[in-house]
Amino acid sequence: VQLQASGGGLVQAGGSLRLSCAASGSPFSRLVMGWYRQVPGQERELAARITSTGSTTYADSLKDRSDISRDTTKNAVFLQMNSLKPEDTAVYTCFADQYDLTGTYLERIYWGQGTLVTVSS
Repeated sequence: VQLQASGGGLVQAGGSLRLSCAASGSPFSRLVMGWYRQVPGQERELAARITSTGSTTYADSLKDRSDISRDTTKNAVFLQMNSLKPEDTAVYTCFADQYDLTGTYLERIYWGQGTLVTVSS
């Protein structure tokens, strides 16, 4: 599986940002995808994830301000983050959990080193 992510950058507090992550090399229906985020010196946390059936999970701090979605025509997932806060500043890394036909977990793939989201106050 190969991932290609985009988005991120600098935004003012209260603004919005959209992260994208496209997958190739595996049937999209066998992927659970999302983003982790990490602030330097802190533990990595799951920002959001979406399963092949559309079930979503969010970090508590994001769930009322974000929406993760998947587009099967583009084999991509999107994380729309709104009302951003300085504490959302982190490196966001797209990941994909790959499963086989029987639903057995195979592996996790990350996209590179992630993308930096900086929210200025």
